[in-house]
Amino acid sequence: MVAGLTTLPVNMVHGGPTVPAQVPAIATSSANAQGFVQRLVMQKVFDVLERQGRSALLPDAVISAILAQLTVNITYAPMFCQEVLLGLSDTTKIDDNKPQNCIIIESTVTGICTEAMANMMGCMAGKTASIPPEHLSISGSVMTTNIIMANWSNRMWQDVVNRALRMLALSPFGSHFFSASATVGN
Repeated sequence: MVAGLTTLPVNMVHGGPTVPAQVPAIATSSANAQGFVQRLVMQKVFDVLERQGRSALLPDAVISAILAQLTVNITYAPMFCQEVLLGLSDTTKIDDNKPQNCIIIESTVTGICTEAMANMMGCMAGKTASIPPEHLSISGSVMTTNIIMANWSNRMWQDVVNRALRMLALSPFGSHFFSASATVGN
């Protein structure tokens, strides 16, 4: 499980019908946002295992065969943004009663303005709600039919996951994963 996220790249959320015109990188559906996360995490796990194979001097054909024996399943609950507020500043006040406005600064969802907040005081910078925790964690499983990898210890898999997380932190989406942590369960 990856936990500790506090913000989200817009690719990890999906928006209402008018949102993609404002934020082209936002996912157009929950399935698209889930697919983005699945591909992002899976690619980093594969990159780690490929590097590990290369450092063990395995031929490319063997590395490819090992990777083909892996299945990565990711579970993630994308947040829905009915509307978006772009570049909310200290002087911006929003008084519309949309069910959920996502606050986006550059390509990052930093918080939300709920309908109740908008109705009571409007939304201003510093007066927004945090992203709900169910949207700030990613869990998943790696299954393999490779007899050697199937017998790896949790410690060995934890090493793979830690290196994949470091690679995520160095990726274009790194600022979102910089403070994240990952744990391997049974």
